[in-house]
Amino acid sequence: MIQRRRAAVAAVTLGALVALAGCLSPLEQVTPTASGAWPGGSGGGASSAPGDSTVYGQSLQWSTCGELECATLKVPLDWADPNGQTISLQLNRSKAKKPDERLGSVLINPGGPGGSGLDLTSYFVGFAGASLLDHYDIVSFDPRGVGKSTPINCGTTKELDAYFTSQDIAETAADVTTLGDRNAAFAEHCRELSGPLVENVDTASAARDMDVIREALGDPKLNYLGFSYGTQLGATYATLYPQNVGRFVLDGAVDFLLSAQELSDGQARGFESSLDAYIADCLTKSTCPLPHDPDLAKRAVRDLIIKARDEGIPTGGETLNGTLIVYGIVVTLYSETDWQYLTQAFDEALNQKTGRTFLQLASFYLGRDANGDYQDNSTSAYTAITCLDTPPAAPQTIDEIRAFRKTAQVASPTFGWWFSAGVGCDGWPWHAHEVVQDLSPSAAAGPIVIIGTTGDPATPLAWAQSLAKQMPSSTLLVYDGQGHTAYGRSNKCILDTVDAYFVDGTVPDSGKTC
Repeated sequence: MIQRRRAAVAAVTLGALVALAGCLSPLEQVTPTASGAWPGGSGGGASSAPGDSTVYGQSLQWSTCGELECATLKVPLDWADPNGQTISLQLNRSKAKKPDERLGSVLINPGGPGGSGLDLTSYFVGFAGASLLDHYDIVSFDPRGVGKSTPINCGTTKELDAYFTSQDIAETAADVTTLGDRNAAFAEHCRELSGPLVENVDTASAARDMDVIREALGDPKLNYLGFSYGTQLGATYATLYPQNVGRFVLDGAVDFLLSAQELSDGQARGFESSLDAYIADCLTKSTCPLPHDPDLAKRAVRDLIIKARDEGIPTGGETLNGTLIVYGIVVTLYSETDWQYLTQAFDEALNQKTGRTFLQLASFYLGRDANGDYQDNSTSAYTAITCLDTPPAAPQTIDEIRAFRKTAQVASPTFGWWFSAGVGCDGWPWHAHEVVQDLSPSAAAGPIVIIGTTGDPATPLAWAQSLAKQMPSSTLLVYDGQGHTAYGRSNKCILDTVDAYFVDGTVPDSGKTC
């Protein structure tokens, strides 16, 4: 899956990939009951109405933090025990530029899962439309388990590197067992360092936190703009609290009701297509380091990846392996403005025989600084959230993995091996009490705008189209272009259409293309 991070290489790409490479178990999700309770929960069941939990009714105390304002909010550690132990959420906001014309708040989320909303706010107000910023407070938060909210911790840099940068490939039944055991050991280490929080950072719990935020902001309905995984978070909220949905925009939509293999297949195809678009653009320039024939250029890229995977490429420090070079490539495919860094990396690797730039790009994607230390806990949070959202299933067999690998390599001859390398969340010992599998309750919400981009590698347009079909009150807006997500990085048509929806309530015709 995909993690959408803070500002990227050229300060325009909000995305970076954190994949549990390959074959996650199918998402056999549990539908909440009408009362909001779910199977397997302890205590009295989750609250679906204000007042059921004592966390409602809080008064936010805003204080200055740089150019923004910050506040702290309490939410239940476990929504199955809504009046039990609490954890903290950190929020920040940029106030409406025209307070006399203020319409309320828009809550934003950068995606991930595991992305820091606090990091997004200042960046967002730099690209959002003037009309939106005039009329709304822009509010964001670090979701439960992430960043400056009560965070999870899964280990030292050395321990995280051993887990996230390895290129283990399941080739035998013994490998499958070993990798599943490795997941279980990593999870238990997270539990040792984080306590029960690591069992409660699932998407539905984060969506329920958003309703506490809504009420604390004083908004009768929640206005929301979510990117990438933030669309899953928003769609989950709209299903759990349709009566509280205000103006919702889901940009870079994830159809999270697809099976994990269908999601991996879609992303494999998406990144292959984006690589093709990059190569076509590169070959128009005299500075392109790739062979000046599309097929030969693609072959050169694949050969370089195979060399990194099978032999390793020197960098003057950490050896560039297959996983790290894939990270380094795909992070640049989130926006065409970052293709220049991919050209630089290919030039260096092909002509100077070093992978230094690829390693720098991979480190950016992992959230590592120049010394190789992790700057935040986003990679750990991504894993914990993703695996909690994956319901229990029998471990995959080697035959199942091999069959999917064949499919993945057809979908993506360049990246297919990587998307099918591991065992996903097999061995993860905990699963969310509540996972949405039916979006039809969102029909009771007001109009929801879903945005898809024709050349989005991380969340293909097909996902936006299928999600829109499953959310009866939604309308589909399409950006015809390259890159991940659209608002703020595409064109004036998208910006104006979204702003008109938030400010004037103008709902675009479904299928409108910008």
